[in-house]
Amino acid sequence: MNAPAGGTATLIPLEAVEPAMIEAVLDRAFGPDRHARTAYRIREGMPWLPALSFAALDEEDLLVGTIQCFPVALQTKQGPVPLVMVGPVAVVPERQGEGFGIGLMSAMLAADADLARGGRGALAQVLIGDADYYGRWGFSAAMTGGWRCPGPYEQHRLLARGAALAAMPPEGMLGPWESAKRD
Repeated sequence: MNAPAGGTATLIPLEAVEPAMIEAVLDRAFGPDRHARTAYRIREGMPWLPALSFAALDEEDLLVGTIQCFPVALQTKQGPVPLVMVGPVAVVPERQGEGFGIGLMSAMLAADADLARGGRGALAQVLIGDADYYGRWGFSAAMTGGWRCPGPYEQHRLLARGAALAAMPPEGMLGPWESAKRD
């Protein structure tokens, strides 16, 4: 991924980054009150998925962005249906708009495709975000109209993608994927 200043960005596994540095980027990108957001309630208590979580370093090897993915589930009357929650996708304010978020999303989607080809199977992905931005990767609100979240959110910002969406229940509550906590 090229940064506009002519430098090159590097993507590395997020697990190679000190947790305090990740938290600092998240605080700078979303503010210190970010833990009150609905997305945090959906993935509460869940560890992020190392295979789908990355960090972006700028041309000077400074941490400028991160992406984390979490195992979550759509809780339905028939039982939980596993999903991957994408986000937070965080880029420090002074580097937003330079392509770091696009690079992080692209890396995560490539890693997810590799896992699916390797036999994991394709899980649908969900996030709360801007359809104009995330739509370039196939995220939309077309299938999420009957899904609910444990906290305030705007229904049109609840987006999902993936071939598995066609088989997803039309209604349910998003929350932690409890069986993933035990694994």
